[in-house]
Amino acid sequence: MNHISNTEEDTIKIAQDLAKEIRENDVIALHGNLGMGKSVFARALIRACTDDPELDVPSPTFTLVQLYDTPKGQIAHFDLYRLEDPEEIFDIGWEDALSTGITIIEWPDRLGPYLPRERVDIHLQAGDNGNLTRKILIERVS
Repeated sequence: MNHISNTEEDTIKIAQDLAKEIRENDVIALHGNLGMGKSVFARALIRACTDDPELDVPSPTFTLVQLYDTPKGQIAHFDLYRLEDPEEIFDIGWEDALSTGITIIEWPDRLGPYLPRERVDIHLQAGDNGNLTRKILIERVS
């Protein structure tokens, strides 16, 4: 599914719409360069899944993972930008996250061979107007 986002609010709305389709045990992989809106998308998705639009959703850049309880199960939000070796993922609750709820991953390429084959890939990239718009491609991979 292709989307065009002209504003941060558009990106938030796209994430909110996706939240309605997210199921327990889904893995959401957010792909994109720095500044493309991965954290904005993840934050909006988590707030929609928790049904709390004011929920404080800090970026897990330094903690690597943040956990949230939702009616759909626990969400584990991983930011793997600082992951140096894919094996490190097992030190921060990877296996538990995959078995107990929804997993959201920023910088999924850092997982190497541990990126689950079945997932929802979300690609965020600059649109035709450069930094003014975003192309957001959402596809379920199996």
